Amino acid sequence: METTLSTTTLLKQAYKLLVTAKSLTELYEENKSVTSKYVHATARGHEAIQIATGLQLLPQDYLSAYYRDDAMLLSIGITPYELMLQLLAKRDDIFSGGRTYYSHPSLRRDNMPKIPHQSSATGMQAIPTTGIAMGMQYKELEGLCDEEVKPIAVCSLGDASCTEGEVAEAFQMAALKQLPILYLVQDNEWDISASADEIRAQDIAHYAKGFNGLEVFVVDGTDFLASYETIQRAIEIIRTERRPILVHAKVPLLNHHTSGVRKEWYRDDLEEAQSRDPYDKLKNTLLNEGFEENDLIEIENKIKEQVQAEYQEALKAEDPRSEDLYTHVFAPTPITEEKGNRSPKGKEKTVMVDSALFAIRELMAEHPEALLYGQDVGLRLGGVFREAATLAKQYGKNRVFNTPIQEAFIIGSTVGMSAVGLKPIVEVQFADYIWPGLNQLFTEVARSNYLSNGKWPVSMILRVPIGAYGSGGPYHSSSVESVLTNIKGIKIAYPSTGADLKGLMKAAYYDPNPVVMLEHKGLYWSKIKGTEDAATVEPDEDYVLPFGKAREVLMVESSQNHNSVTIITYGMGVYWAKQAAKDFPNQVEIIDLRTLVPLDKETIFNSVKKHNRCIVLTEEAKQNSFAQSVAGLINEECFEYLDAPIRVLGAQDMPAIPLNSTLEAEMLPNSEKLKALINSVLTY
Repeated sequence: METTLSTTTLLKQAYKLLVTAKSLTELYEENKSVTSKYVHATARGHEAIQIATGLQLLPQDYLSAYYRDDAMLLSIGITPYELMLQLLAKRDDIFSGGRTYYSHPSLRRDNMPKIPHQSSATGMQAIPTTGIAMGMQYKELEGLCDEEVKPIAVCSLGDASCTEGEVAEAFQMAALKQLPILYLVQDNEWDISASADEIRAQDIAHYAKGFNGLEVFVVDGTDFLASYETIQRAIEIIRTERRPILVHAKVPLLNHHTSGVRKEWYRDDLEEAQSRDPYDKLKNTLLNEGFEENDLIEIENKIKEQVQAEYQEALKAEDPRSEDLYTHVFAPTPITEEKGNRSPKGKEKTVMVDSALFAIRELMAEHPEALLYGQDVGLRLGGVFREAATLAKQYGKNRVFNTPIQEAFIIGSTVGMSAVGLKPIVEVQFADYIWPGLNQLFTEVARSNYLSNGKWPVSMILRVPIGAYGSGGPYHSSSVESVLTNIKGIKIAYPSTGADLKGLMKAAYYDPNPVVMLEHKGLYWSKIKGTEDAATVEPDEDYVLPFGKAREVLMVESSQNHNSVTIITYGMGVYWAKQAAKDFPNQVEIIDLRTLVPLDKETIFNSVKKHNRCIVLTEEAKQNSFAQSVAGLINEECFEYLDAPIRVLGAQDMPAIPLNSTLEAEMLPNSEKLKALINSVLTY
């Protein structure tokens, strides 16, 4: 790069930013008794490539910076004071309100690149950021993007994180779909105390070349001008050609891994690393270009004074208040009451699977930002349960498409899709296969709104076919609601009728929060004897059913002449309860929860207080289950009203549901087992 006035200005700007980042590191070390209360990492040694990147991003771009990227944050316009508010976990921390670590940014300012919530789990940002790029591509293909200069997504990663499988899933999709994303990999050859030769078969440049369609650039990340040129070339290609590029930047780690893991404990290469200090290199470049050393020293001194002054101000800033703990668990939803016609006259009953299909079809017709993807939901099949049949034909392959067998990507990409203003409806083929996606669901999807202090709620719907439906065996029959209800920050529906499924699907679409729709496979077509009522008249298009409102399936009056019991249940349990209740006329009330999160405690407690006896019925194994937690809530609230112990009926505590039908029947609850328990509770 020839030295021009603009280059000289650029070098001076970069030097100021690098000195600022370096000064922060030094200040934190000098005051470690205070600054290390909460763990932090700094960019020391990585500054040149970070600044070269940050200076070239535009407000329409999206950035996923990782925990060592404070120099990059400075270069997009974040002030030292703002960074220090997070370092000290202050109430006015612009990223999280004191909820998460230093340099774990989330930013939504009109004049800066957008930064969705960043978790601390290494490599986790790759999938959500690739989802951002996929969302950008979708909007362009569907004519929903009007920016003259097209946006890009930037995902910053440490090299060690690239050995993770979820990073490979992101690379695979970026290469497959040719997404407009820059993966910036900063390689300092350390994974805490494990060195590169211990943890990788090859560096990221060689690894990434295995993904056909992902171009790779390699640069000395300590050389600012070389880094700037490389990033400039990469960004220009991505903006114009709309395809992915990975930049492998080699850098030293000159500070501790984190404030809690000190470099002197394990490093034997500190002298060599120090010889590659980007600060020394940039300063020498400036001197060679005619800058006076005294001028550079003056710049440095002024910056150190500024950083020190801002630190003193940050120390005095207010800490979070106790009541701040409870804000931003969920973003407010506009759907707070049941509306529309649930049972239009003159219609035939619709099976449950079609109620969901019709709900999504209506939503996609009205909302171009709605799209559906997952395994086998595309044109050829429309879902293994035909739950998406005809949708791809109606709305095209941009809006309804297949993904690879990548549950983590399916779930985690919704974070990025939502961030760019889309509403993804995604599917995991069976509840049994949700486990690879739980990392993203727990760490990224569920926590985004809370840890971004309300800036980035993830608006998505995750459809999960669930439950046993007749010899499905150990990998197609599981119930997983107890695990999901322990992930705070997601809403969970578990409807038992077609009308409820349609109404809740509509409510989920308009809800700005992540929603998991648990859809029982055994109820989809009402083929199992006793489940005929799962098929209902299809509600009108404008019908919505708010979350947190249980359904009174069977109501009976309490009586002084006989005992009565309420059964609290959901899903297939509703039909076991209805069948069993026939043997106990006017003695069994049935409450269908419909949603597990939020839970309609009022209806539950009122029913228990009315009948003084309660059974909680679930298809899950009983021990440590969601049903037991409901029983615990009832015990806390209604103990003085109870005339018998609360009983929970669930599946036997086995590792898996066997394939053989005799063994399956022995393991699962049914109406006969429930009858025996009802009799026991009524006669207690």
